[in-house]
Amino acid sequence: MGLQMLAIAVDDQSGRRFIPEPADAVADDVPIPDDVPELEFPGNTRDFRTPLYGLKRQADLYTPRQLHTLGAFADAVAEVPAWVKRDGGDEEQATAIASVLAICVSKMAQANSSQSRWRLRDGPSKAEPGFGRQAIPMLWDFAEVNPFGDSVGGWSVQVNTVTAGLKALPRALRPGVVRQVDARKAGSLLPAGSALVATDPPYFAQINYADLSDYFYVWLRRAAAGIHPDLFGTMATPKTDELIANPYRHGGQEQARQYFIDGFVEVFSSLKRASRPDLPMIVIYAHRQEESKDGEMASSAWDALLEAMITAGIGVVGTWPLHATNSTRQVGQGANALASYIVMICRPREATAMSVDRRGFISALREELPGALRDLQQSSIPAVDLAQAAIGPGMAVFSRYAKVTEPDGSAMRVRDALALINDELARVLSEQEGDFDTDTRWCVRWFEQYEWEQGPFGEAELLANALNTSVHGLEDAGVVKARAGKAAMLRPEELPASYDPAADHRITIWEVAMHLSRVLEGKGPGSGVDAAGALLARARARIDDDAIKELGYLLYNICERRGWSDSARCFNNLVSSWPDLQTAARAADKQGAMAAQAQLAFGGAGEGDEEDLLF
Repeated sequence: MGLQMLAIAVDDQSGRRFIPEPADAVADDVPIPDDVPELEFPGNTRDFRTPLYGLKRQADLYTPRQLHTLGAFADAVAEVPAWVKRDGGDEEQATAIASVLAICVSKMAQANSSQSRWRLRDGPSKAEPGFGRQAIPMLWDFAEVNPFGDSVGGWSVQVNTVTAGLKALPRALRPGVVRQVDARKAGSLLPAGSALVATDPPYFAQINYADLSDYFYVWLRRAAAGIHPDLFGTMATPKTDELIANPYRHGGQEQARQYFIDGFVEVFSSLKRASRPDLPMIVIYAHRQEESKDGEMASSAWDALLEAMITAGIGVVGTWPLHATNSTRQVGQGANALASYIVMICRPREATAMSVDRRGFISALREELPGALRDLQQSSIPAVDLAQAAIGPGMAVFSRYAKVTEPDGSAMRVRDALALINDELARVLSEQEGDFDTDTRWCVRWFEQYEWEQGPFGEAELLANALNTSVHGLEDAGVVKARAGKAAMLRPEELPASYDPAADHRITIWEVAMHLSRVLEGKGPGSGVDAAGALLARARARIDDDAIKELGYLLYNICERRGWSDSARCFNNLVSSWPDLQTAARAADKQGAMAAQAQLAFGGAGEGDEEDLLF
């Protein structure tokens, strides 16, 4: 395959212009340098797609110009220690400056390759660096950035970004110590019982860290091997002992899973010895639950990590959701991607822990999980994160017991405990329907069956009779359309923009929630958070606004189980935006109160009071 340049983007005083390239111009008319990275990509076609199309080496990801550019910058950085010392600097200064600049070179490679996308967006389009997700995909068109410019991929941008991070570091504290060591032995670096342990383990099989790191390693090594020979003694990153569940490295999925569990039993056992007895151990994790072939919700990642923790004698005593991701990251754009991490507060399990049977475990779940879920909902955790957040309080129940026994006497597997926790989550969300009005309960049942599609009118009427309402009443409420023997829910975008909850003679939680979604998802005047907040301010004098949020969680859960991703995204957005909606509603209330006071002041003046009203 070859490369064909399509156009050149030029920014000048008149704005951005695109200059077409002559038809016979090619992008690879520069000779390829002799000293290119020769590393080949692994046989993992899930995360490395380019080998399927002939791009099998690291060097194949770059244009000849980019190879020359990155090589020149890396070679120049390799000379920096000598320049610093020649100008009077000492060894430590030379190493520090060259180390920072080597990081800039590797960061520069992120945008100076065929992995750089041209992102179309509101406003001027721009190049977007590679690694928007943890993979090397095959891109059929890409942006070749200007390495000497002041935008994405430019050298000065990398230097400014890295040095800004350095300036943000605290200076008055004792410097930290970083060691490259096998995590299985990390606890042995410290005296027993001396440390506060916090760890963010690798995400099972989701990210092949070492293989992907080679993309940056080849340029770091070229720039910094002279000052860090201990870190860059190998041609590629070490991979044999990497503690992830890599099927192609361990001979299959089950073998990889067991390798991960066995390794983390060692890790947590080692960390438990180093942990101070008066302090908890903090484990930060995030992984979306996946549906198994039999329809049950379970996640091999959570299953494996929790099994390792429990086998090592560690129990979960509390959890906090931590919102810590950027909505502009590529994997999160237009998707129901996780937005929160789960912080698990752990302690060694008591030696006196009792055993319990399956029925006792379920009973304890039903006693404790509803309150924990209410707390999570009050924090407005995104709906997409609720299922994984519920794992924490659920596993706090499971891990407090020495053993949970099944009816046949065997020990309950972590996977089965996760399935029960997920079942209990669905039950609690369904029970919250008791907070809804009758029309909303009908809407939930119908939506669960048909989403926005049509269903038989007779079936709709039977359901309405069972819930003491009517289809004609639901039509009158503005949530259903019925004609020609069919009934269907009105989509949010089908609802009238003139809706005023203060004038609604049959207001329902469902209707207000759908209008809020319509305004949030809309574009143009009358849309967005402020407009939705004003709508909420007018509605909550007549309905319980907490019930709207509960409905959002329930509908997201339904959509997730049914695979309705577009609707799931809308309801997740409604729940995630709740704190902003509340703020906007309070602002609208305040503005309305001020307007009312002004109306009273001016409206109460008589003809002879004009002078009193002049300011």
